[in-house]
Amino acid sequence: MATSSGQQHVRPWRYLTAFAGIVVVLYALVFLTGGGNLTPKLGIDLQGGTRVTLTARTTDGQPPPRDQLIQAQDIIEQRVNGLGVSGAEVQLDGSNIVITVPGDAGEQARSLGQTAQLRFREVLQGPVPANQAAGQQPAPGQDAQTGQAPASQAPASPAPAQPQGMGEQSRPVAPVAQVSPLQDPPPTPAPSPTPSPSGLAPDDPRVAAEVTKLRETRQSTDQATQLQALLALNCGAPDPLQGYDDPTRPLVACSEDGQSKYLLGPSFLEGTEIASAQAQQNQQGVGWVVGLTFKPQGADTWGRYTTENVGKNVAFVLDGDVVSAPTINQPIFGQTQISGQFNQDRAQQLAQVLRYGSLPLSFDSGNAQTVSASLGLASLEAGLIAGAVGLVLVFAYCLFYYRLLGILTILSLALSGLVVYAVLILLGRWIGFTLDLAGVAGFIIAIGITADSFVIFFERLKDEMRDGRTFRSAVPRSWERARRTILTADAVSFLAAAVLYILAVGEVRGFAFTLGMSTVLDLVVVFLVTFPLVVLISRSRSLGRPGLSGLAAVDRIGSRHRREKPAVGRRAATTGKGAGA
Repeated sequence: MATSSGQQHVRPWRYLTAFAGIVVVLYALVFLTGGGNLTPKLGIDLQGGTRVTLTARTTDGQPPPRDQLIQAQDIIEQRVNGLGVSGAEVQLDGSNIVITVPGDAGEQARSLGQTAQLRFREVLQGPVPANQAAGQQPAPGQDAQTGQAPASQAPASPAPAQPQGMGEQSRPVAPVAQVSPLQDPPPTPAPSPTPSPSGLAPDDPRVAAEVTKLRETRQSTDQATQLQALLALNCGAPDPLQGYDDPTRPLVACSEDGQSKYLLGPSFLEGTEIASAQAQQNQQGVGWVVGLTFKPQGADTWGRYTTENVGKNVAFVLDGDVVSAPTINQPIFGQTQISGQFNQDRAQQLAQVLRYGSLPLSFDSGNAQTVSASLGLASLEAGLIAGAVGLVLVFAYCLFYYRLLGILTILSLALSGLVVYAVLILLGRWIGFTLDLAGVAGFIIAIGITADSFVIFFERLKDEMRDGRTFRSAVPRSWERARRTILTADAVSFLAAAVLYILAVGEVRGFAFTLGMSTVLDLVVVFLVTFPLVVLISRSRSLGRPGLSGLAAVDRIGSRHRREKPAVGRRAATTGKGAGA
């Protein structure tokens, strides 16, 4: 009676409704986000990609140290392939780093070579219009001796304070004000290839001489030399100091958009003190910002500096260019925001390169080249054919051996494929996941894992019916015991995939990722689809017939057990009565 009562408490429609809700949510995200792209992203081996070669340059013109090249390769690989599932390739070729990304994202690949040296410097003078050349006097009100910008150049009305989500509650926190007016920022053009300084090859000895000369002018400690360098700086020309400015000396630099020039003090805080960087939409709803969280020592330095320099301007300098130079309104403890003329893509790119650290070398990027698929669609078709053959064999076996329960297996696998397809599309949009041939192999192997869960459940159901239980009463008891086995088997598969993902590199990580994801989705399908459908069949008079469900043989064995048990009980009772007489 307890088993029958337990089965009555199982409400299969709740499970099926939950699964239907998951499918609806997934496909709502597929159709309502992503700009109409309804196919998974494919890897380099299946659709080809874009290759960019980054050439390292040094201040002395000598070949870069091997250890620095390896470090730069690791950082760039984290930038482009932080989760190991984007299908990008980063390889060393002599003193060059070759980046290959799926599709036609050549501009993205070039931006990966950004040195990303972020430094915080005090603004001593500026902004000066970029077209103000040598021989012209500074703008009215600028004081070259004091190094302070005129009040008229400060923001007319500082932007209202934005919430500091990670600020300490016990201290007053406020962001720095925007330098530019609060209006929709124009889209920032994608970074173009950086030509070598003065057209010289990166290993040309004259590069080192030019860098040394610029340090004596643009990084001079003499005020007259600083002023002359500020007026003479051409913001439209390539910058040989990019990535090689001395942080201990002043710097004459251009703004990132090339519209203004600044005289900056020595760096008081390095980007290496950044703990995390995230692209965020501006709290005022205008444009995007990059939110920074500092490490403990960096946070202390930043808080102390902003406390001592309220009312002054501070410059966020990325690779020698001023990203923004806002005014410090009050001490800042906690999260800080870099504001500039950022659109969403530019903010996300900047946050990405800052999050994984700066490169130990500066690179000149070449032109993007399109590369053909290394395997091609023929290999994808071969993999899909192999998967289809495997599915057909599984279907045939299930129909022959389990009949109606085999149809449930086919339906469950089809619904699992429906969920997997939606998840692939969404992961491609969210984390850059690309499906390559190794990932296809992971999904094919996962077919066996999913089918194995069905076999465990159905065979346990047969065992219960051999012991004399009916189909209806055997379902909840067999599920209770099979569930533990299914969870254990899937846990082992998932742990194996997780270990492989952690230890492997390249395409093997994609294989491990798809295998682990399929294992998790297997549990969702078995718990929310297969089990409730079996319960519904067991309660149906027409569908629950043993002959239709492929359980006729075990039901006959169970019927004999049920008939023998009362007979044994009657004989025992008779024997006891005679003994008592």
